[in-house]
Formats: sequence, C-alpha cells, structure tokens
Amino acid sequence: MSPRLRTRLGAAVTALAASLALAACGTDAEPTTGASAGAAFPVRLTHKYGTTEITAAPRRVVTLGLSDADAVLALGVKPVGVVDWFEEKPYGKWPWAQPAWGGTAPAIVGLRDEYNLEKVAAARPDVIIAQYSGMKKEQYDTLSRIAPVVAQPVGFADYQAPWRDMSRVIGRALGQSAKMDQLIADVDTKFAAARTAHPGWAGRTVAIAEIYEAGKFSAFHPNDPKMIFMKELGFTASPAYSRAVGSQNVADIGYERFDVLEGDRLIWFVTGDGTREQLAANTTYQQLGVAREHRDLYLDYENPPVATAMSFNTVLSIPYALDRIQPQLGQ
Repeated sequence: MSPRLRTRLGAAVTALAASLALAACGTDAEPTTGASAGAAFPVRLTHKYGTTEITAAPRRVVTLGLSDADAVLALGVKPVGVVDWFEEKPYGKWPWAQPAWGGTAPAIVGLRDEYNLEKVAAARPDVIIAQYSGMKKEQYDTLSRIAPVVAQPVGFADYQAPWRDMSRVIGRALGQSAKMDQLIADVDTKFAAARTAHPGWAGRTVAIAEIYEAGKFSAFHPNDPKMIFMKELGFTASPAYSRAVGSQNVADIGYERFDVLEGDRLIWFVTGDGTREQLAANTTYQQLGVAREHRDLYLDYENPPVATAMSFNTVLSIPYALDRIQPQLGQ
C-alpha cells in the first residue's frame, strides 16, 4: 500500500464521523432503484472479507470497482460516486454507457484502488460496491464505517472474477436479480450467435498484449476480462502464453520473449502511441509466424474504443465489442 493511501486512511478514521455528519445535510435529489426492488431485502452477500447485509433497497450507490458502474447502470441506477479508470473527461464518454448516464455526472471518488474516503462519505452511499477491484482489508474496514461494502467475490484472484459472477452480486445488492439474469442471458445469446457464425474460431489460440514501455510488453492472464471475452468466442490461451503470465493478472515481459505471443491470433491493444511502428521495426517480432502471416490485429482504446469495451467486459460493453470485433477477426 502506498504511503499516500496509508496516510489518507489514517486521517479518514479520525475525520469520518464529521464527514458523515456534514454529508447527511445534503439536499440533492435521491437516485431511485426499481419499484419492486424492496421485496428482495434484507439480503446477505458473502465476499472476500466476510458477509455484508443490506437491509433495504439502496438509493445511493458508490462503485469502487473499475467496471462496476456498468452493471449498476444496466439496472437503471446511476451511481452517485465512481472511480475513474481511463480518466474520462468528461465522465461517461464510452458509447455503451452514455445513454444510461444521460446528463448525470457522478462524483469521482478515486482512481484504481486509491479511494478518497472523504469524497466517498460525502456521496452519502447506501451501499458501496467493489467487485472488479483490488480493495484491501484495511480499506474495507474503514469504508464499512460509511456504508455496507460488497467486496470482491470469494474464490477468485483480484481482477479475475467472471463478469457473470460480479454482475449477479450487483443484481442481488440492488434487489434486481431477475433483471440482471435477463441481461446476462441476452449477452449469452449474442456470444452463442457469434460462435455459430464463426465455427472456425473454436480451439484457436489467442494472445492479447500491449506495449508497456520501450522494450517491454504487457500480457494478460487467461482469466483477465479481455481474455475471457475471447474465450467466449471459442479461442483459448496457448500453454506458452499461460506459463509466461503465471499467476499475475498482467505480466510485463521483455521484447526478447515475443515468442510467447505466437499462436493463431494476436491482438494488440493500442492508444495511438506508435505500437505499430515499433513492432514493424522489430526484427524479433517480425519473425513470428503470426506477424509474417498478418494474423495480428490492432484494437484501439479510443477510436473506436473496442479495446476498452473488451477490458470492461460487462453486460453493457460486451455487445458493443462483439459487433465491432467480429468483422475484424474474420473467419
């Protein structure tokens, strides 16, 4: 944990009562949940740090998981506080989420696993959701003094829980399990249609990487959301790729090991940072069969944001990514 976060946590413990008292004086309009949500409560949710009880339908939701807001928005609820993953300016620019946000902008209460506890308290949440996160026990304990906290799912490494599991937890937390189940079923139907349309993808190997810095690339665990997205299309990670990543969610690997990216398809996530030019000039990379035979594919984080949609891998972003990646992957 960084010294800055440790200091922030310590200060928040002593100042929390005052923050909550001041926040309680707010008069802004209350976000609402579905009309029938109250029938689902109380609900008890088991997570990485224990069990949390939510006694009534939450009206004010703060999401601390990087992609959690999507599942909340899909249920018709606008979070009052979120963490900023891609530093969106203005907030809510992603096309799959724009209609759900409308003109409402949430409070930004932190970045990746670095939470501003005073801002969380000021948002006056009824529940704090942290599914796709790396929340630590110390953070959980402190945040639990503000509102019930639904931490990471049990049984998975941080940032490796399946999107369905996280979505169902969020559905239960908001008293909208039936609606979430239907949203998941709709996405399942889209994945099934894609597999049917492209039977040749079944069993083919795929790697996903991005340039970390000059001389290094990042490779992603087979259980990372973007790799799970490709698995659901029929692809699989090669043994060499899986070994190179090991237990890390993201492994930073030197260019001398480009060989671990060899396979049927290779997807590069890019940001307009010269990745194509670097790889075109790299002899080691160009010797790979996947490069020589042009089986490598470049997906942008922004123009259009297909790489971002795959990274989110949520009930909102998956349909967007599916529609755009299929023509690029071919048969």
